[in-house]
Amino acid sequence: MDIVLTIAGSDPSGGAGIQQDLRTIESLGCYGASVITALTTQNTLGVQSVMPVPADVVKSQLETVLSDLDVKAIKIGQIPSAEVAHVIAETLRQQFSIDIVLDPVMISTSGRRLMSENAIDVVVSELFPLCTLITPNLPEMETLSALSGFDARKYNLLIKGGHAEGSEMADRLCLANGTERVYVTEKLESSNLHGTGCALSSAIAASLALGYSLEDAVARGKNYVTEAIRGGRNLGVGHGNGPVFNPNGKLLSKE
Repeated sequence: MDIVLTIAGSDPSGGAGIQQDLRTIESLGCYGASVITALTTQNTLGVQSVMPVPADVVKSQLETVLSDLDVKAIKIGQIPSAEVAHVIAETLRQQFSIDIVLDPVMISTSGRRLMSENAIDVVVSELFPLCTLITPNLPEMETLSALSGFDARKYNLLIKGGHAEGSEMADRLCLANGTERVYVTEKLESSNLHGTGCALSSAIAASLALGYSLEDAVARGKNYVTEAIRGGRNLGVGHGNGPVFNPNGKLLSKE
């Protein structure tokens, strides 16, 4: 079975982070392993606190998993500190032929900072060059673009358009080779959108592990999340921004 490793924070309510990642990875037919970078206190009403896992513990988890499991793809989510970012980059730099999808989660929907300001520079300088794909939303892309020396043309970026107005959901894949592709799906109205970014990046990583090209993996990820939003609209989990939910790995298009 193809193994996908998620490196991210823990959401005790199960809607995002490690919990959403593992649910997504396994619903698409892969085996999910995890390295936890932060323990959050959160539910559907928001994030109350974040406790970073010590960098040496993150490194130990990562080395232990990679020394034993034949990991085909990696999804990276919450990186709370510069120290954690550095040990992840240092460890992954020794790996070869592993696709890496990085979701640069900086601030939660409720406004809680999930990545320290000094971590952003380390993530960009040390982790971005190792990645197959980086998946910022529009506010995250604005933050990255404002960084001194950041050159978007060096990386494969999937710029997520969920924050834009309109009846369609358009995500733009900008490749380092200069080509672009726009993925348009129906924009579903829902008050339950917790974990959409986690599900998307994890679905793309799982699809890469299964052997799909980057362009097709993004299409599968987009379709998976659309169905997850549809499945979560009436789920009734929590009293706030509930989770997206697609336990059967349903896609809009034929595989």
